[in-house]
Amino acid sequence: MIEKVPTMKNRSGFLISGTTLCLVLLLGNIPPTYAAPENLASWLLTLERRKEVKPVTDTSYNEECGSCHFAYQPGLLPAASWQQLLTRQALEKHFGENAELDEQVRLHILAIALENSADKSYYKRSKKIMVSLQKDEVPLRITKVRYFKDKHEEVYEEVVKASKKIKSMSLCDECHQKAKQGIFDDDTVVIPDHGRWTW
Repeated sequence: MIEKVPTMKNRSGFLISGTTLCLVLLLGNIPPTYAAPENLASWLLTLERRKEVKPVTDTSYNEECGSCHFAYQPGLLPAASWQQLLTRQALEKHFGENAELDEQVRLHILAIALENSADKSYYKRSKKIMVSLQKDEVPLRITKVRYFKDKHEEVYEEVVKASKKIKSMSLCDECHQKAKQGIFDDDTVVIPDHGRWTW
């Protein structure tokens, strides 16, 4: 005998199975650590590519953060890192430079960074970054993240160290041709003085 799955009607009069109801309740009770501006339901139902890092579309973020260096996507570091990097005091001595911002702009950029940080992202590469971190680890440089170091160790030893054109491993868009779109796939890598890199 097949047991009938219990159903109930929602406000619109549509039948909802017990399984669907459990899924809805589960999705509505995701802990804040895993919450993001997008929700899990929209992530599960999208056809959009989510392999990489969520690109930043905010003009102010890209202009302010990209005026001196590559505008790193928030999904490359956890929220705790952005919280420390974007304080007024930290920006006054931002890796040896004064990167002070108007307070309203600073708070706007901080909000974007916190909302889209690696620990709140559903993007695959952001998740890999979080898995590579120790519990309570708060990296202040993307190049110090274990995932980054593991991915770049071979290319650094074989090519980058000897390159005269690559001044720093922190210049993502020097080699990753689609870095601004949040795409860091191996097949988008073209290294100055070397050409395409294949693993």
